[in-house]
Amino acid sequence: MRHSPILGIHGAPADGAAPVSAPSLTTPNFAVAKGERELRLDFFRGLALWLIYVDHVSPDLLTWVTIRNYGFSDAAEVFIFISGFTAALVYGRATFEAGFVIGTARVLRRVWQIYTAHLLLFLVLMAEIAFVTTVSEKPAFYIQEMEVGEFFKQPGSEVIQALLLRFRPLNMDILPLYIVLMAFLPLVLLLARLHRDLPLALSAGLYVLMLRYDLHLSTYPDGFWSFNPYAWQLLFVFGAWCALGGGKRLSPILNSRFVFGLALTYLCAAFFVTMTWYFPSLERLIPGWVAGLIYPINKTDFDILRFAHFLALAVVALRFVPDDWAELRSAWARPLILCGQYSLQIFAVGVALSFAGYALLIELDAGFVLHAVVGAGGILILYSIARVFTWYKWAMSGRERATANMSKLIAQSS
Repeated sequence: MRHSPILGIHGAPADGAAPVSAPSLTTPNFAVAKGERELRLDFFRGLALWLIYVDHVSPDLLTWVTIRNYGFSDAAEVFIFISGFTAALVYGRATFEAGFVIGTARVLRRVWQIYTAHLLLFLVLMAEIAFVTTVSEKPAFYIQEMEVGEFFKQPGSEVIQALLLRFRPLNMDILPLYIVLMAFLPLVLLLARLHRDLPLALSAGLYVLMLRYDLHLSTYPDGFWSFNPYAWQLLFVFGAWCALGGGKRLSPILNSRFVFGLALTYLCAAFFVTMTWYFPSLERLIPGWVAGLIYPINKTDFDILRFAHFLALAVVALRFVPDDWAELRSAWARPLILCGQYSLQIFAVGVALSFAGYALLIELDAGFVLHAVVGAGGILILYSIARVFTWYKWAMSGRERATANMSKLIAQSS
């Protein structure tokens, strides 16, 4: 069975095939061939987007059907890793083939797209909150829950801080992180040209400095980024490093039965630890020295235990979902893949939709059945939007082909 490498899991060359020469230390060996699409990336990113929506719309109930309550990491790690991986594939190839200036220009165009999507989402979410606080009998609850009290007191200064990415309501933290990480992608690619492992080495060094000197970015009026870019850059750069060939070089390790068993063991241990958070009677089963060693498991600063948990999940998931897995082309996987292919749009809609669903569930004092209906209904809306984007892309590409053919006929007849 053949596996194209995401974290490096892939098959050996066919019998009789010539051995592949070792790549240069300054030449990237992309994990996905030019012109090909790694459906697993879209599949898992789509799954992460669905899980993020469910975690936001029903943070106290439906999270029991996501991965959030069963280990140290959650869907955020999946989203950031795949974002780094796909960014390095797309813009790394453009940078190495067309030059640093052109590659950087394309990256900055993407940064602008993410930034404008963030601002539009901010406006939509604030409008939603304003509407809900107008019709609800408990407006103070929503203002406090969404952390927007200062905005309604002095919206002028808060809008300026929103433009600077220093003020954002609850659940609007991932896109600002994504903007910062993407802005530094050209530097990552430039370092990769000097040495294939230099970006990851410097990224790990920055992570250590963050821990040592408590590096962080502040928010307005007083606080810190919920996703510390100094910390989460490690996962993004690791994803880029895997895409640029690092994953292939990890394959001898990741393919071993020992590492697979170690990953399963770690996942089970993490599962037990997280269960103690919800069932305090289990805490006595964890030795005091172990608790002192692992706590606190900080999400803001991307605790190393979360990184290890994500790696363990990836090793197990990729073992059971190879790139030639027939189900990736099945009807049930298509909604996930389509949502993953339009990740920015689906994420933004999911955040806006999740607050609307959350407010509805609060106002109705809903039980599990209605929570499930709102969760499933929201996912159906996200898939429908992805279908619309897919149709629009198909329609526009058809028009472009027709225009190109017409131009060609005119040129031939002249």
